[in-house]
Amino acid sequence: MPYPRNHEFQSWRIGVLRFLCRLFDAGVLAVILGLMALIYMFVYGRYTVHRHSDHLILPESSVIAASDGMRIGRIPLPGSGYRQAAKLQEMPELLIKAFIAVEDKRFYNHNGLDYIGILRAAVNNSARMRLSEGGSSITQQLARSLYLNRDRTIFRKLNEASIAVALEKHLSKNEILELYLNEIYMGRGMYGVKSAAERYFGVSDLNRLEIWQIAVLAGIPKGPSVYNPADNAERSLERRRVVLGIMRREGLITEGEMREAAVGKYEPPEEAEYGPSAVSYMQASLSEASRVTGIPVNKLRTGGYIIETAMNKGAQAALEKAFSRKELFPPDGKGSKAEAAMVIIDHHNGEIVAMTGGRNPREGDLNRAVLDARQPGSAFKPIIVYGPALESGRFAPESVLPDRPYAYGSYRPQNINSAYAGQLTMSAALRKSANAPAVWLLRQTGLAYARQFASRLGIDLTDEDNNLSIALGGLHKGVSPLKMAQAYSVFAGGGIYREAYTVRRITDRNGTVLYEHVPAASRVISARTAGEMTTMLRTVVQDGTGIKARINRPVAGKTGTTELDLPGTGQKANRDIWFVGYTPEWTAAVWIGFDRTDKDNYMTAGSGMAAALFARVMEPALHQARR
Repeated sequence: MPYPRNHEFQSWRIGVLRFLCRLFDAGVLAVILGLMALIYMFVYGRYTVHRHSDHLILPESSVIAASDGMRIGRIPLPGSGYRQAAKLQEMPELLIKAFIAVEDKRFYNHNGLDYIGILRAAVNNSARMRLSEGGSSITQQLARSLYLNRDRTIFRKLNEASIAVALEKHLSKNEILELYLNEIYMGRGMYGVKSAAERYFGVSDLNRLEIWQIAVLAGIPKGPSVYNPADNAERSLERRRVVLGIMRREGLITEGEMREAAVGKYEPPEEAEYGPSAVSYMQASLSEASRVTGIPVNKLRTGGYIIETAMNKGAQAALEKAFSRKELFPPDGKGSKAEAAMVIIDHHNGEIVAMTGGRNPREGDLNRAVLDARQPGSAFKPIIVYGPALESGRFAPESVLPDRPYAYGSYRPQNINSAYAGQLTMSAALRKSANAPAVWLLRQTGLAYARQFASRLGIDLTDEDNNLSIALGGLHKGVSPLKMAQAYSVFAGGGIYREAYTVRRITDRNGTVLYEHVPAASRVISARTAGEMTTMLRTVVQDGTGIKARINRPVAGKTGTTELDLPGTGQKANRDIWFVGYTPEWTAAVWIGFDRTDKDNYMTAGSGMAAALFARVMEPALHQARR
């Protein structure tokens, strides 16, 4: 019957037409989506690279160097990583070719996307039913590292491809390769091949790398935490042999070189020992570098600068060794331990040769060596009492001063243990650290004159300090060990003021000198005053309160103590203990105390402990400096 057949044919034809229409619609949609993807690929990558071109300037760990040019340490990048960048010309050809052979052997032949590699990865992933290969080119890896995260999504891969293509248009192949070899993460917080070579092999000149070391480095990017030799020597060795096989197939090495390099045993290099106290010196150097250049500290940390300092490594080592000895410090309190800080200055040129802002300072800790927060006690007397009196010309070391209780309005200073001699020479009053003669002498000299004298030594007092209690070191704000050492360095330097500094020179990553310290000296007090003060301060160490500071060199100095009133305890307690002194070579200030002093955290030790710490640091430090 013809009708049913015709009806079936019509239905079939309609079905075919509908299918073709749907196929056409799908094709059109695919074309539209493809065009949109291409437009997105073209626009997104170009926009991202143009909008964030600063990402192409890699943050690089700045270097702090000691006075002999040797590195003290590198400044960690945000996230505690380290990068030392290298130009492509500084890298051996074999290292470059090894990375290309392992990571992207068609690098010089594609436009950012290795389609052959992508197809191979897709086939292998399909066969294994999992994402075991990425097929990313070196340019894609760089794009991901600079601009994206590591999420394995189609959208992220599209962005990665878009940026990679844009990078290829924006940069040359060698520029991309140089960025990649400096940006790539190499495990243990190291970024870039140069940082990794130094960390794992102790090699700072990349041209000195051996074949097996190059193979180790080229094998790390596949799994930085798995294949770096410091964390997993066996896995690293396995990976090294795979890389050597690739290098051999690509004709980069001979069969004999491959076999020899495959059996080399990894021996970790000796890491440079820089004690914890160097952290304080580095912090002070960064702050000073920022002040003298106007460059923010954060930029200084990550700009690849070289900051050459005045640190004497022998002095710093002696400082750290002494500060690590628990027996040299007061017992711990109930809630915290007694802290300490010390600064050593070369008073001949103003260089700060050593510094610590705590007993075990860490990155970001308070640097107590530079904080104006502590009462100096009697260590302030040479600065505010005896120095001004000598400079005035009205008094001499032999001048007789009254030593008996006086009342200055409501202020009634007392000697320790309320012991009075009736009268003392100025030299004896300083040696015995008597309080009554000091306050009397300050009143005779005049507060205004004394404050001006202290200012010439680098200590500017506030309006709240315009009272006689400053004779005993009772200051409104307090001072730092650095300022105390700076002030005493004028006595040690014959009356010449040389501003203390840590930074000698700053150069940028291109070797351009941005700053160089220019020595400056000015006479602020007479040589006579400085000489008489030194003579008096030497008697303090010879047979006075500073006797524990004696070493095998002439020492002049003064102790200082601030007491703590603990009502109802009957316990004698101290808040701060000091010794500030100098030898013919260096001036130093020592402070010991608790960050927060209270009924549970205080010291019963006196200033003799600070004087003893001065001796334990200065004797070996000077010995090291003379070697």
